[in-house]
This record gives sequence, structure tokens and C-alpha cells, in this order.
Amino acid sequence: MAAPLRGALIGCGFFAANHLHAWRDLDDTAIVALCDTDPARLAATGAAFGISALYEDAGKMLATERPDFVDIATTVGSHRALVELAARHRVPAICQKPFAATPQDAEAMVAAMDAAGVPLMVHENFRWQAPILAVREVLRAGRIGTPFWGRVSFRSAYDVFAGQPYLAEGERFIIEDLGIHILDIARCLFGEVARVTARTRRVNPAIRGEDVATMLLDHADGMTAIVDCSYATRLETEPFPETLVEIDGTAGSLRLAQGYRLTVVDAHGAETRSVAPPLLPWAAHPWHGIQHSVLAIQRHWVECLRSGRAPDTSGHDNLRTLALVRASYQSAATGAPQPA
Repeated sequence: MAAPLRGALIGCGFFAANHLHAWRDLDDTAIVALCDTDPARLAATGAAFGISALYEDAGKMLATERPDFVDIATTVGSHRALVELAARHRVPAICQKPFAATPQDAEAMVAAMDAAGVPLMVHENFRWQAPILAVREVLRAGRIGTPFWGRVSFRSAYDVFAGQPYLAEGERFIIEDLGIHILDIARCLFGEVARVTARTRRVNPAIRGEDVATMLLDHADGMTAIVDCSYATRLETEPFPETLVEIDGTAGSLRLAQGYRLTVVDAHGAETRSVAPPLLPWAAHPWHGIQHSVLAIQRHWVECLRSGRAPDTSGHDNLRTLALVRASYQSAATGAPQPA
């Protein structure tokens, strides 16, 4: 059996605990070192996960520990410097989303890792959620024929600002923070996009950015899809953090509805089944779907490192999702469709 992969994690903030729990669930992987600029948070995280190698300087950590990979779980403003640091040390890296604040940063990060000859994956975990994987399986099996129309929707009134108050402070919010996930799901399910038309709105007066966005996607193969996101939608039953999907195909249809109910209508009739994600021992409702996807994407990363193949959500792949985010904001600002 191959030796366990030794990983290091940078950033012990809001979401990092999910990464650390998932790494601990993978038998052939161990996080051996942590880095954070907040000494108290660093010490608390180390104690919680039994990790004694603690650093406030990422460069010193990489030079000393020489890990097999680094998991960058920080906010977007630090990503370029940390990815380029990983490239200089020739350490494969996972980077949280949003991957980069600007197209120039994203392209520089990908180029740096390419030049170093080491893999880069963006922690774009929504496409790894159990219900989305179930939808992908139906499409790949051809049960509804060729899709010609789709909708990927995330509408909620969940208070995301309580746990992440910085989200209320940026001039951009829902497309950059949430829509990037939903646009990536649309790319994953329906293929590349040729043109996007977007409309945005700010409903919550206590935030600076937009909290509602609707995007019309013209896919390269002629399919039409709608991506809609809202953190201002109050429903009878709060669906957070579920992504809902509707797809019409030439031989049937598919509906992923609230409560993780998947209905497929094909030549044999209608079938409805639960595609609810399992509740991991360290997970909790309602976050368990996202938490399970963290384990799934990190398992994928390990498999890719061991096999030498590129991750599905590589830096190169994420450049295309970032281009959709950028085009959506441009369309919303100009009122005109934009090439993706």
C-alpha cells in the first residue's frame, strides 16, 4: 500500500473545519501542519484536530514540512500570493473559491503552477454534491435524451451573513460567492456557454452587493439554460442549501426538487426517488449536503494525485467558470448579452 499523502492547510477560518474533518475521513491522507496569521485561531484548530505543527508563516511551513500537497482555505485576496508560493515550492495545491479576484490573478496562478509542473485544483465542491452527481448519472445514461432546456436554481432567505459577515461588505456578492457554484453546475451538466445575459438586484438594504441574480445561458450546442440565485426569497419551507434542477430533453425530463427528490420521466414512465446526501458523523443539518461534497471533492483530489490525471475542477477548468462570472456582471451592468 502506498504511503499516506501528507497535506498542509493554510487558513483556519469559517469553512476550514469541514476540510479538516473530510481529510481525517480519508484513510490514505493526513494533514500534518496548519498555518494561520491568527495565533489564537491557529492554536484552537490545532488542538481540535490533534495537529501540533503550527505556523504563522506559510513559506516557512512549506519549506519545513515539504508536504505532498497544500490546501489553501483562505479568502480570495490572499489566493494569488499563496498559490504562487506553492508553485515556488513545487507543491500541488487546492485553492478555495472564489479562485481569484481578477482574471489576471487567475491566469497568473494557473500559469505559475503549470510552469512548476504541479497540479492545481479549485475547491469547487457544488458539482460534487450527491444530488448533482445523481442528475449527472441520469444525463450520462441518456434516459431523457438530448437536453434542450434547463434551470439550475438556488433561492433562499438563509442568513449567510451571520457566519460570514464580510459577505455583506463587498460591492459584489451573490454571483461572485454563490452564483459561481451554480454557474459551474450548469457548465458541468450542460457544457460550455457561448453567451450570457444577466440581471441583478439588491433587496436587502443592509448589504452592499447584489443578493438576487438571474442569468440566461446560451450554450455552445444550442441548449438554453437559466441560472437563478437569491438570498432574498422567503419560502414556506427554507430550502437552504439545496440546489434545484429542471431539465427537459428530447426523450423525457428531470426534476430535482426540494427535499432532495429526483423525478425522472422517460419512455418507461415516471420514477421518483430520494437522492439525499448521507449525514456524516461530523456533519450537521442543513449543511450536510455541502459537507458531504467536501469529502467527495477531496477524495477526487487524492485519486488524481495518485493517478497523475488532471482534476475535474482544475485551475484551467475554473478559468471558464470565472469567465462566466465576469460576463454575468458585465451583462448586468450594460444590460446587453455578453460572450462567455
